[in-house]
Amino acid sequence: MKTLAFLLLAVVGIAAAAEKAAPETRAKKAGFSYPPEFSGAQTVTYKTVGETKLSLFIFDPECHKALDTRPAIVFFFGGGWTNGSPGQFEQQCRYLASRGMVAITADYRVASRHNAKAAQCVSDAKSAIRYVRAHAKELGVDPKRIAAGGGSAGGHIAACTGTLSEFDEASEDKSVSSVPDAMVLFNPVLTLAPVDGNDFGGFGARLPADRLGAEPVAVSPTHNVKAGAPPTIVFHGKADTTVPFATVEVFAAAMKKAGSRCEVSGFEGQQHGFFNFGRGDNSMFIKTLTEADKFLTSLGWLSGEPTMDVFFPSAK
Repeated sequence: MKTLAFLLLAVVGIAAAAEKAAPETRAKKAGFSYPPEFSGAQTVTYKTVGETKLSLFIFDPECHKALDTRPAIVFFFGGGWTNGSPGQFEQQCRYLASRGMVAITADYRVASRHNAKAAQCVSDAKSAIRYVRAHAKELGVDPKRIAAGGGSAGGHIAACTGTLSEFDEASEDKSVSSVPDAMVLFNPVLTLAPVDGNDFGGFGARLPADRLGAEPVAVSPTHNVKAGAPPTIVFHGKADTTVPFATVEVFAAAMKKAGSRCEVSGFEGQQHGFFNFGRGDNSMFIKTLTEADKFLTSLGWLSGEPTMDVFFPSAK
C-alpha cells in the first residue's frame, strides 16, 4: 500500500494543449496547464474568496441558446486537493457538449495555490453546483438535470456534493440546492475512514483531520450516504494502489442500501488516473467516456448512441 504522499501528488494525467487543432490531433498532445486556456469556452466567476476568483469554464452545445433547458455536468479536477487544473476534463467537456450537454470544468481552491484543505474544496464544489442551478436560466440549463463529475480528489468533492449535508458556504442562498441530480466519478476518493473495522490497509489513517480540515468521517461520502442520493456511476481501476478499489465497493454498497442507484465499472489491471485523456493509447479514456454517455442516456439526459468514433476518430 502506498503512503499518503502518493495520494497528495497530482494525478492529473494528460490533456490537450492545442485547443484549435482537430480532436484527433489533440489526442496526441500533452499538458494540463494552470491557469487553463480554452478556445470556445465561456468563463464565469462562480465564487470569490478574498482576492481569489474561482471560475467555471463552460462548453455549450452547438447553436445553444439561453432559453434552452439542457442537461449540464460540472467536472472537478484531481490532484490530491493540492494542485491540478480544470484542463484535465476539457476533452470530456468538449465531447459531452457535442452530445447536447452544457459541459463545465471548474476551478477550486487547492493547498498549493490557496493553502486550502479538503473541506474548503468541498465547499467550493457545492458553490459551483449551486451557482449553475441558480443561474440555470441564463446558462440555458435544466436546474433538475445537473450532474457532478470528477476524478480522484475531484471525484471526492463531486461525491461530497451528493452526500454531505455540511460545508455549504455560509453566505450563500441555501434555498438553492447544492446537490447534483447525478454523479459521474473517476477513481474517486469515497471512503476516508474505516467501515466495519476495515481500514483498507491503513488508507483512512493516512488522511488526518488537520490535512482534511475536518474529521475524516465528516468528509467521507461513504459515511454520509442518505436515502435520495443521486444516481451514480463510478469508474475505477482494480489495480489502483493510490485509492483502493475496495473503498469504492463499500460506497456502492452504502448507496444500494440507501436505495440509490450506483454502478461501479471496474477495470482489470488499471491504476490511478487510467481514464485521463492522453493516457497511453486513449483506449481507457474512450471506454470510460462511452460508458458515461450510456449512463447519462439511461437517465434520459442524452439520446441516441455515443458518437465517440465521430468526435475522436483517431483517439486510439
